[in-house]
Amino acid sequence: MDMNEIMKRAQQMQEKMGQVQNELAGRTVTASVGGGMVSVTLNGKNELLSVQIDKEVINPEDQTMLQDLIVSAVNEGIKKAQDMAQAEMRKLTGGISIPGIF
Repeated sequence: MDMNEIMKRAQQMQEKMGQVQNELAGRTVTASVGGGMVSVTLNGKNELLSVQIDKEVINPEDQTMLQDLIVSAVNEGIKKAQDMAQAEMRKLTGGISIPGIF
């Protein structure tokens, strides 16, 4: 394979990666914690889109519990979004892990 062919394939891969990243922005994941008391929705770019909090967990005298549930839900959502992105990139790369790409 000559250098021009390698460069052409690298450019095609880069274009496909851009397409996948754009598609991920339109896909969402939801994570719930505390038996569904707090749920968050993120897109494939790890952007937090929404937070739902069950009114039963809102207790002005115990803010710490609610704060912990929110942090836990967001962290779980980020993990799910990253896992989704990695799965899509593995499809693109044929299962080969490329350092620095998700």
